[in-house]
Amino acid sequence: MNEIVWRRYSRPKGSQFAARKFGSATDSILFYSKSDDYFFDLEAVRTPLSQGELEDMYPLEDEKGRYMSGPMLRSSSMGPRPNLVFEYGGFTPGPAGWRMTKQKVAALDAQGDIYWTGNGQPRRKVRPTADHGAIVDSLWTDIEAIGSQAQERLGYPTQKPIALLERIIKASSREGDVVLDPFCGCGTTIEAAERLKREWIGIDVTHYAVTLIETRLRKAHPDAQYKIFGRPTDIAGARDLAERDKYQFQWWAAWRLGAQTYETKKGGDRGIDANIYFANGPYGLGRIIISVKGGAHVNPAMVRELAGTVEREGAEMGILVTLNEPTRGMIADAANHGFVPKTPHGRLPRIQIISAEDIVDGRMPNLPPLPAPDHHAHIRRKLHKDQLELMLPFAGAGGLRAEDGSMIDPSFVRLAVR
Repeated sequence: MNEIVWRRYSRPKGSQFAARKFGSATDSILFYSKSDDYFFDLEAVRTPLSQGELEDMYPLEDEKGRYMSGPMLRSSSMGPRPNLVFEYGGFTPGPAGWRMTKQKVAALDAQGDIYWTGNGQPRRKVRPTADHGAIVDSLWTDIEAIGSQAQERLGYPTQKPIALLERIIKASSREGDVVLDPFCGCGTTIEAAERLKREWIGIDVTHYAVTLIETRLRKAHPDAQYKIFGRPTDIAGARDLAERDKYQFQWWAAWRLGAQTYETKKGGDRGIDANIYFANGPYGLGRIIISVKGGAHVNPAMVRELAGTVEREGAEMGILVTLNEPTRGMIADAANHGFVPKTPHGRLPRIQIISAEDIVDGRMPNLPPLPAPDHHAHIRRKLHKDQLELMLPFAGAGGLRAEDGSMIDPSFVRLAVR
């Protein structure tokens, strides 16, 4: 139906000279319809007039505000309308008549929206209303891309401004209609649909993206009602996830434990899959390393590897998550590592083991009190200063990381580095 050109940057981003091409400042949005029978409401997406446009379109002013002069009488080319020929205010029009009934003329006059010209002709005062904005065409230059300091910024690499999705949804659906986004990423379409009172379905391949959308909805629309499918709710679901994608299993398990940073490299992770940070009283910032094993076989060597990683990293604690139940030898080895030596939070086992079944049944490890995300401003010491974006964990993504190389949870970072 249309190719819409969205100018997302007022100036091209990057150096076109270095790249030997014109700078990239636009995206194309393709508007498709399955048939000629489709809903479209252009009036729903008028853009407000600027002050200059308002003054140009409504050049006259009285005690009620700005207005333009509009006709009260039909032109002779419209043909005669005897039923609209009547006297009002001592004036009777020609055979074409008035543009409205006598009752409507009287109502306009009563509200001060009729005036008389020097030659005794009636004119209407047409005032600006909500539908007097500019009609949106196929060149969209009034919605900027999300800036680095924007409040709505989540750091997702392809995040679009919510105003863009709101315009598309307003034009192409009614309240109560269903909006589907099968690659919903950080959930801008989902939030826009929720704002505009549409039903919605969002699909994404990563557990991490789904939790990001859930966090976003909880913050912006705490009363929103929805269901999440595909997230493990029992041990069978956890096993299925581990078999399909061990990295998604890792992120799910770490998320359930309250991880704040995630390892996203598919490969050598140095024994670290995620981290939890906590306030450790006079001892500063505490760190808990999470290691997730999604394989069918478990053995005591996994406990020794985690203990070595905790020692090497100078962390306070380590948690080993296993798909299957740990062996007695593993439990004994973990107990042999004793308790966190320096903490005001009591006796915290330094190495703990928890199974996937424990997680789905709500049996969690012994953890220190974890502060809410908005108390994490001190974590910014851990961030690389030259990395400004958070990228969600898919192959090849860079992004905002802690010094240990792990990925920062967006719900954590937005408040930590604002």
